Amino acid sequence: MRSKSKSLPSKAPSQRMLRVGELIRHKLSEMLARGDIHDDVLSSHVVTIPEVRLSPDLKLATVYVMPLGGNDVKPVIEALTRNKKYIRAEVAHTLNLRYAPDLRFREDETFEEATRIDRLLDSDRVRQDTQKK
Repeated sequence: MRSKSKSLPSKAPSQRMLRVGELIRHKLSEMLARGDIHDDVLSSHVVTIPEVRLSPDLKLATVYVMPLGGNDVKPVIEALTRNKKYIRAEVAHTLNLRYAPDLRFREDETFEEATRIDRLLDSDRVRQDTQKK
């Protein structure tokens, strides 16, 4: 018999997933701000970490990153990936979890999406519809 849960949409993150994700985000932000990660690419960029999402078993953390100004995203992600072992060890030490989550770094696309929506709302066609009364 097949499980019904596979056909249902994914559940919202648990409180624990949100809390651990936020703790990881704070630790990474602190490490980047203090320059604890010794990498030329990272030291030459200001990197924002807007969100960390965890898998339900807390073994995989997806870290969304965006360099200030949105430039050089790929080199920054590559630099973070190169230093993943060190970052994971520091996160594990700080959080005192049974298992340190594996980290994967991805570009944060929420800023692009917000800009796209703003452009759509500002377009003549949408403005025309919103001003009809």
